[in-house]
Amino acid sequence: MENRIRELRKAAGMSQEELARRCGVTRQTINAIENNKYDPTLALAFHLAGELGTTVDALFTPGAGEPGA
Repeated sequence: MENRIRELRKAAGMSQEELARRCGVTRQTINAIENNKYDPTLALAFHLAGELGTTVDALFTPGAGEPGA
């Protein structure tokens, strides 16, 4: 799963720490998601999308070899 979290977070002038606080997770969780090392729960995906002013569909895209890619 690929994502645009880093891109949208930086465009909003938000640190990983701030986004993590707003979503109720650790900065390490945000870092892992941004680096495609962890796929968030559906609830967290919706929370991230809301904080970044986008939709889950626009925030996440399937990676190569994944269904829907």
